[in-house]
Amino acid sequence: MRIDIKKDSEESLYVEIHCRDITNEVSRLERHIKRFGSFIPASDKGEKFNVSIDAILYIESVDKKTFIYTEKRVLLTEKRLYELEDMFDKRDFFRCSKSTIIHLNKVTKLKPEINRNIIATLVNGENVVISRRYASELKSLLKIEE
Repeated sequence: MRIDIKKDSEESLYVEIHCRDITNEVSRLERHIKRFGSFIPASDKGEKFNVSIDAILYIESVDKKTFIYTEKRVLLTEKRLYELEDMFDKRDFFRCSKSTIIHLNKVTKLKPEINRNIIATLVNGENVVISRRYASELKSLLKIEE
């Protein structure tokens, strides 16, 4: 892959992708570019925030409330888990249990458990359980052989 950056005083930010075929990787790159600078509105103790999608470690639904976990704080969002899941690229954000979506780019280690769950360790050292119901899908997505 070759990347060229050209400064143009007359154009605002403009991205063009040249490729032989539109592969899954090209489509994924397009989604990343479109999502660049995207955020999710959230709050913490009455204070409003715009959470960058890249800052998210995982998202969890508890008692009909949706929480966004970043390295520094836990924020509440009005969006439902399924709405957020639809916003994300499946290769970056993965539904790892009925109530949790994990940001795969923030996972540093995966450890299989005897009960067929997988423990995912995140960049901040926190562990998130990937339930056995979703484990085989994750292995397939990451091309991990059993």
